[in-house]
Amino acid sequence: MGSKKRVVKIGKIEVGGERLVLIAGPCVIETEEITFRIAKFLKGLTERLDIPFIFKSSYDKANRTSVHSYRGPGLREGLRILNNIKEELNIPIISDVHCVREVEEAAKVLDIIQIPAFLCRQTTLILTAADTKLPINVKKGQFLSPWDIKYVIEKITSRGNEDILITERGTCFGYQNLVVDFRSLAIMKEFGYPLVFDATHSVQLPGAGQGRSLGQREFVPHLARASVAVGVDAVFMEVHEAPDHALCDGPNALPLDGLEQLLRGLISIHKAIRDV
Repeated sequence: MGSKKRVVKIGKIEVGGERLVLIAGPCVIETEEITFRIAKFLKGLTERLDIPFIFKSSYDKANRTSVHSYRGPGLREGLRILNNIKEELNIPIISDVHCVREVEEAAKVLDIIQIPAFLCRQTTLILTAADTKLPINVKKGQFLSPWDIKYVIEKITSRGNEDILITERGTCFGYQNLVVDFRSLAIMKEFGYPLVFDATHSVQLPGAGQGRSLGQREFVPHLARASVAVGVDAVFMEVHEAPDHALCDGPNALPLDGLEQLLRGLISIHKAIRDV
């Protein structure tokens, strides 16, 4: 590991290159129709703004607060839906895996595998994902220091896989609260891999809603702009056509309207810091 940054290719998209990348979509697949509509909207918007785009949604949210929480359609049906979106819209797909037995099937559809924050220290899961030779996006756990992410990177590179993204998504700050320490981005940049900022999970209030997580979406634009100013390579956002009615993480998700204005601002900031 060193200070020279690697560029990771995901299909035709380069993360860590000259352009800011957007990773976005609904937290979880609710229905095929809703998920497809959101993906189609995001594709149209990012094409119009000329932003490289990777679509994200989960086939299963295994780390829900309550056993009664909606988790998604499951592995097979979820991957079928994601594959349809990938083929019909011609966009790369990212989703998270939660256990080793999911990895082989998921790797047949996904263009990049995501390791959830709570599982970023699960060695066997990380090694199995790395063995697919697909790019890996690791969400830094809320409990992990930025310095410790180097050991996660070492697990992946030990399998000969150098296509790694590291995502900041906030740090535990007391009970049921997260805070973003922007020093962590500068620290993790030194490891030489592209950095992603998860602007929506960073405003989550974990478990604060009596069996579900709450969030403060009004702060998403501020944190997103700050992260781009620090120099991240991609911004991760969960979005929904009706966040207040979303079945998962609605309180911290962004509505589709207003997204264009935010993205235009992020592009301007990204261009400004590259010109410095």
